[in-house]
Amino acid sequence: MLCATASVDLPSASSAQGYVARLLINEAPFPGERGYVSEADTQAAMEAILLTLHARSVDLPKPYTREQVADTQSPNILDVITAGGVRGQVDGFYRDPQGNLATEPRVNERVNYLMGIAGQGKPGRFARLLNHAITISNQYFAGQLRVVDRYGNLTYIGTTPVTGGSYAWMTNHPKFHPRGYFVKIPDGNQGALGGNRFFTLKRID
Repeated sequence: MLCATASVDLPSASSAQGYVARLLINEAPFPGERGYVSEADTQAAMEAILLTLHARSVDLPKPYTREQVADTQSPNILDVITAGGVRGQVDGFYRDPQGNLATEPRVNERVNYLMGIAGQGKPGRFARLLNHAITISNQYFAGQLRVVDRYGNLTYIGTTPVTGGSYAWMTNHPKFHPRGYFVKIPDGNQGALGGNRFFTLKRID
């Protein structure tokens, strides 16, 4: 179903564009929420999450395999998102028993709440943030995304050689870390965005 306000047109949740847009909206903070810093910070977080999903789907550095990093052999970004079920790769985003794209009720409730705020009065921050998620999702599936990978040129974090790029994100808290070969991107490299912490991979020569 298409969700719309006077200033925001959110594609159907059953479409690839609408599904990914909802993920970006759900994973990034809005004004008044924990982790919110600024409009630019939330937009940057959305972009970094989308590029992380892309990297996990099609841009894995050797010798890493997709199954190691994303728990699936599929290069389809939707399969990467839904791998592992409800509590899998992206919490709350999964496929139902029939294979349809699905989200937990809390995701839809939050999106509807934000859409409701965005529809009140003149378009403001809420509408701009929602539209940013929609725009970059649409651009991605149209092959027209023009977002610079802020982590793409990383070669070392401290003394640890890294591949560059981001391959995971988690809530920005010291206790959360994907472990294994993932390396935390520090604040000095913009590793914390929108209440999230991003991780690159250790380079294995």
